[in-house]
Amino acid sequence: MSSDDDQPAPISWEALAAELAATRQEAERRGEDDPVAWDAVAAELAARVSDLPVEVPDVAPVPVEDDGDAAPALAVAPEPEPEPEPEPEPLELLDPAELQGGLEALLFVMDDPVDEDTLAGALRCDVDQVRTGLAELAAGYDARSAGITLRRVGEGWRLYTREEHAAVVERFLVDGQRSRLTQAALETLAVIAYRQPVTRARVAAIRGVGVDGVMRTLLSRGLVSEVGSDPDSGGGLYATTPLFLERLGLTSLADLPELAPLLPETAAVLDEHPDS
Repeated sequence: MSSDDDQPAPISWEALAAELAATRQEAERRGEDDPVAWDAVAAELAARVSDLPVEVPDVAPVPVEDDGDAAPALAVAPEPEPEPEPEPEPLELLDPAELQGGLEALLFVMDDPVDEDTLAGALRCDVDQVRTGLAELAAGYDARSAGITLRRVGEGWRLYTREEHAAVVERFLVDGQRSRLTQAALETLAVIAYRQPVTRARVAAIRGVGVDGVMRTLLSRGLVSEVGSDPDSGGGLYATTPLFLERLGLTSLADLPELAPLLPETAAVLDEHPDS
């Protein structure tokens, strides 16, 4: 049995390459760079390599991916930590007088019923305190027979006028609609009635003054309305409404009195306006 000392030393590939290069340089120097000679050298080296163990350098193993066709993994940036939510403002315990005053102010400016949560958020107080304040506010209106009352409608609260005062409110509204028209409004209405459909600019030119304010009054009373636009100027065309005929007791515009008898004599106009 042979010992480890009898084993040939492992071959060094660096030493073999150096020896091969030196042999080739010596052959070139002698002019013996012959392929046949190189074949002999290669055969000799092959015989030597087959009898000697190969020295394998220590190289760290390279990890091999399981899927060679897979795309290289991209570096993923860590997700930013979510910002902490701001802490809600602490709720206050309002004084009863301050609570009812705030509730009354909010209800006064609201056009629609408003729920208790919305009121509590505006006042920054607890919903239970708002609920108690609303009940006390409604009871206070009822106790002194105030002109307004607080009612719960659906899921919200709203201020209303008290039913006992309905006649006063109705009389005010009706009398306001029946108030007399000014002289300027009557003159403007007459121009529209006889020249309709007519533009606002034409009415102003006939009267010699601006008619914007008067036209707003006539429109709000429902005596005139816009019926189209002038094809030449693009301005709105205005005409009287059925309410106008009803107020005058007329069946149609044909029942309007003749305009000629209402006009001044030509001679009088020339005396007042000699340049016309």
